[in-house]
Amino acid sequence: MQLSLVIPLYNEAESLEQLHREICGVAEKNNYNVEIIFIDDGSTDQSWNIIEKISANDSRVRGIQFRRNFGKAAALQAGFKAAQGDFILTLDADLQDDPKEIPDFLRLMETGLDVVSGWKQRRHDPWHKVFPSRVFNGMIGFMTGVKLHDHNCGMKCYRREVLDEIALYGERHRFIPVLAAARGYKVGEKVVAHRARQFGQSKYGFTRFAKGFLDLLTIWFLTRYGQRPQHFLGTIGLTIIALGIVGYCLQVIGLMLGLGITVANIFVACVAGLFSPYFLVPILLGVLFIALGFVAELFVSKTIQADTCYAVRKER
Repeated sequence: MQLSLVIPLYNEAESLEQLHREICGVAEKNNYNVEIIFIDDGSTDQSWNIIEKISANDSRVRGIQFRRNFGKAAALQAGFKAAQGDFILTLDADLQDDPKEIPDFLRLMETGLDVVSGWKQRRHDPWHKVFPSRVFNGMIGFMTGVKLHDHNCGMKCYRREVLDEIALYGERHRFIPVLAAARGYKVGEKVVAHRARQFGQSKYGFTRFAKGFLDLLTIWFLTRYGQRPQHFLGTIGLTIIALGIVGYCLQVIGLMLGLGITVANIFVACVAGLFSPYFLVPILLGVLFIALGFVAELFVSKTIQADTCYAVRKER
């Protein structure tokens, strides 16, 4: 199988037949050997009936129906598991992604890239969705070093081996390029046409960005410190302890200046500083963070698999 098209959907019955026709037209024009996998993420309209109708007339089409809505990441994971192609391309089912872009994606993959992410340079969305999206994309690039213009674009192409190494859950699907780059894969992007929605309405609201920020923090931590959590937690702990020591010294100096600099007063100031909350609280918090780091390291050492600590490109 040369190419697998994985298409998650939720209540997109009106667009499925047209999308299928457009994909088939591209496949026939370019002589592609394709399979099309529709994942119905618990739709409440006639989406599944349309998928059954299409698959009955086209052996290249397969369908997966969830019992309820589990989210886009779960739908993509199910599609990736079922896909058999050497290249796997995802696109949304709402007709805003243009199948005519597929040949360009594959040509870029042939240049040695492992992931090609779409970039909707001109978007047919209201400003209150475009502006937060651009801010979010900038934050991802700043925190992870993977500087793509549009991490949220649903149209992406992957090599099979990339997806074999990445497990999806929650909302991690938008961070696949980041996770792939952390494993040493080459990530690129391409400008894609963003067509206006013809049917239905968007399934995403503003809360998507708040959740996305929390997921970004998780991805940042996992890619930077997932195998060495003590480097993160321990650094915080040592920093807090250092601040406590600085606070202790300042308080001792202040007491000595207030009481007068004598041997007795220096002793009193040093002892009093030890029981000051400006010293005790930072020391206890710092020790707590370091202890949490030890617990996290113990958990990692017991659960991590040795072959996930590195990524081999070639062997001879």
